[in-house]
Amino acid sequence: MAQERQTAIQGIYEVCIGIQEPISAIQYWEQFGYRIGQQGELSADRAYQLYGVNSSLNSIRLYHQNADHGLIRLMIWQNPTSEGLKMGSMKVKGNRWATTLTADVLNILNHIEDAKAAGWAIWYTYPRWEIIYNKERKSRPFIEPAVGVREMLLLQPLTRQVLFERFGYTVPNYGVINESSALKTSQFTHMGMVIQDDSKETLKFYDEVLGLLRVRDDVETSYESSLAGREIFDLQPKEKFYVTAFDDPRSSKTDLSAARSGRLYIIRFPNSVKLDARFEFAQPGCLGMCLYTYQVTGLNAYCDRIKASPVQKYTTLVANEFGEMSFSFVSPDGYFWTLLEP
Repeated sequence: MAQERQTAIQGIYEVCIGIQEPISAIQYWEQFGYRIGQQGELSADRAYQLYGVNSSLNSIRLYHQNADHGLIRLMIWQNPTSEGLKMGSMKVKGNRWATTLTADVLNILNHIEDAKAAGWAIWYTYPRWEIIYNKERKSRPFIEPAVGVREMLLLQPLTRQVLFERFGYTVPNYGVINESSALKTSQFTHMGMVIQDDSKETLKFYDEVLGLLRVRDDVETSYESSLAGREIFDLQPKEKFYVTAFDDPRSSKTDLSAARSGRLYIIRFPNSVKLDARFEFAQPGCLGMCLYTYQVTGLNAYCDRIKASPVQKYTTLVANEFGEMSFSFVSPDGYFWTLLEP
């Protein structure tokens, strides 16, 4: 087997989730194929240095099979700063969510409907049919395979998830389903953010500074073109947004079969659309999905590049709760990030 090309940065390493107690969160994510890995803690002083939060912290990293990306970090703050995004609209700047491939989206819908009937705080969309690739291709129902996905949104107070099932095609390195998991799901395949920037200048940070591979750029989704997009992002008639995706550099712009998960999806609304900002509810210290991390090699070089770029603020290098050297910053679009070196 040919040796795989090594890169300084890969796909998004972790989705960090602020929680109040670990047992129910661990039980929940175990159904999606995750398992307990590392555990660690930080004093309030060290947490303030790295995350800007004056609270002691205990964290649990959850692994998914042998995946090197799409992991979960459960962050248990002694003094959380806010309740987070909770079940608020996806159509806000500062939004975060994580997407998972499943082999059985209807089984997940069954659990969701049972949870709603039991009185859980939960909101969801129906799994809508979406054609992701080759949209211009004419379909021949009942003659040729239907090629697309069923995609749905699931919001709970501490989780913001999109779940999808593929039909008629495969992408080998874009999510590996844990067949022994109750919900037949993969690690997180892509993570999302919402911005507004008609100039698109802030997008340059992700490929020119972080070194990610821009694989899709300005792909339009409108109220009229996508029922799933309309429902998930509360699009009104004639409204639209644009998707730009940044991948692990080992991915491919042109070869679908070589695409890799760990993708960053940036949803860009035109400045003419009125959006609220919720950045302060989706950063470390908050409950719910509050941070994405990248694992890198050459962290010092990354720090130098980031400090020289138009970031809003940055920290010093400090060991995180797992003893890994880490560095945090707020990117030009307003999102809080942490880089770590194993």
